[in-house]
Amino acid sequence: MNYQPKNPAPTFESVWATLQENDRQLKENDRQMREQFAENERQWQEFRESMKAMQKELGGIGHSNGAVAESYFVNSFTKTMQFAGQKYDSMDHPCKRKVKSLNLQGEYDLVLYNCTSVVIIEIKYSAEKKHVGWLLKDAAVFKKLFPQYANFDLYLGLAALHFEEDTEKEAINQGVAVIKQVGDNMVIYDEHLKVF
Repeated sequence: MNYQPKNPAPTFESVWATLQENDRQLKENDRQMREQFAENERQWQEFRESMKAMQKELGGIGHSNGAVAESYFVNSFTKTMQFAGQKYDSMDHPCKRKVKSLNLQGEYDLVLYNCTSVVIIEIKYSAEKKHVGWLLKDAAVFKKLFPQYANFDLYLGLAALHFEEDTEKEAINQGVAVIKQVGDNMVIYDEHLKVF
C-alpha cells in the first residue's frame, strides 16, 4: 500500500497564490467597506437635512399657531377692553421695555391699563404649567420697568386656546385668571384673581 499524506506540504507557489488571494480579498473588503461608509455618510447627511427641514416646518406651524392665538385674544380684548369686571382705557400689544441701568428687560404679550390698575396677559396657543411661573416672574419685573404704575393694582391672566393638564389649576392657585376660547366667545375665569 502506497501512503500519501492527506495534506501535501505547501509549495512556494501555493503559499504565494494563497497570499495573493488573501491580499486581493482584503483589498476588495476594504473597497466595499469604504463604499458602505460613504453610502452611510450620504444617508446620514440626507437624514440630517430632512430633520432640519422638518424642524423648520414644525417651527413654522408652532409660530402660526401662536399667531392665531395671539390674534384671537388681542382682537377679543380690543372689542371688550374689560377684565375682572373693570373697564380699561388702553392696551399695548406687544409691550417691551429695557432699563439698562437696572439690567432689566421685559416683554409682555398684552397689557391693559386704566387709571387704577394694569393687567398683564400672557398668550399661548397651548399653555403649560411653566408658563404660569414665567408670567409670575415677568410680573415681578413689570413695576420696576414701568415705575409710573408702581401704585397701581396689577392683575395677571393666562390666555390660551388649549391648556395642558393641571395648568388651569396651577394658574387659579396662583391667583392668575384663566382666559379661554369657548365656542365663539372669550371667557375669563377670575374668581380667585389676586392683586400682585
